[in-house]
Amino acid sequence: MIGLLSAYLLAGAGKRVTLVERVLVGSEASWAGGGIVSPLYPWRYSLPVTALAHWSQDYYPGLGKRLLAHTGVDPEVHVTGLYWLDLEDQADALAWAQREGRPLHEVPVESAYAQVPVLGEGFERAIYMPGVANVRNPRLVKALRAALQDSPNVTLLERSPVLQFVRDGARVVGVRTAEGEVLAEQVVVAAGAWSGGVLQSLGLSLPVEPVKGQMILFKCAKDFLPSMVLAGGRYAIPRRDGHILVGSTLEHAGFDKTPTDEALASLQASAEKLLPALRDAEVVGHWAGLRPGSPEGVPFIGEVPGHPGLWLNCGHYRNGLVLAPASCQLLADLMLGQQPIIDPAPYSPAGRL
Repeated sequence: MIGLLSAYLLAGAGKRVTLVERVLVGSEASWAGGGIVSPLYPWRYSLPVTALAHWSQDYYPGLGKRLLAHTGVDPEVHVTGLYWLDLEDQADALAWAQREGRPLHEVPVESAYAQVPVLGEGFERAIYMPGVANVRNPRLVKALRAALQDSPNVTLLERSPVLQFVRDGARVVGVRTAEGEVLAEQVVVAAGAWSGGVLQSLGLSLPVEPVKGQMILFKCAKDFLPSMVLAGGRYAIPRRDGHILVGSTLEHAGFDKTPTDEALASLQASAEKLLPALRDAEVVGHWAGLRPGSPEGVPFIGEVPGHPGLWLNCGHYRNGLVLAPASCQLLADLMLGQQPIIDPAPYSPAGRL
């Protein structure tokens, strides 16, 4: 998502862009995630994450409409709102909402049950944020890929792993793949959990590591779940066609993406506690993906000191889809020499590698 949207915005500004992908674009974390257009617990994040999230949330509805009109692929930006149930830090959440001017408020738990009748019994407190959307991320990356393929100034090279950088002295002037060299005035690393490995050939140590997450997918009636719900660290996300996503685990297992029986059992137990009717629903999918874990979840966006021509847009941890529009617009602003949408300092690679 980060690479696709960066390319989309730069191409839209008139630049010629080559997108080099080791497998197929959008087939890793961007495909595997849930697609909630909000951090799971936005009040627990630092101001730099909050700034990117706020900007991006306002951008998504328009992006979805533009991509549908351009490509015929609907990313399904689905506004449902989000209920948090029995939060330990509910007071912090409400204080954050007041401070940031966000429409998050406490509601009687009876109201939550009235709005979401399939909720499990026993919940005692609820807070609700209207206007929160989820996006069907596999369709979003499909739409962006189609838009790029339709652009005359974009070249898409898939199944082309980057082997090393091409340098002219200290300047990075391209990458070398098995098919040959791809030269450019500017090179952006947006390789998610693999970004650190890509940079190792330059002697750079990027604190981005894979963090495994597993999800399960149920098939229900279209009107089964009217709103997203979150309790005990697990969430349920309704798609428009009745599919319900439940996630997710948080595992440090290197680059292993193997789904496990233990995680499946844990996710099913959480799903049935949250929405008991899922006990009888069909499980149609169980998979794992790798988040690009980073310190405090603050991404790296900007040019790498000492390596002119080399840029980063990576390390978004659990919020890649949430933060993508602002992250990619900020990157484009910096690369094009435009006034940045927000202060770029907190995301700069300077002093963080």
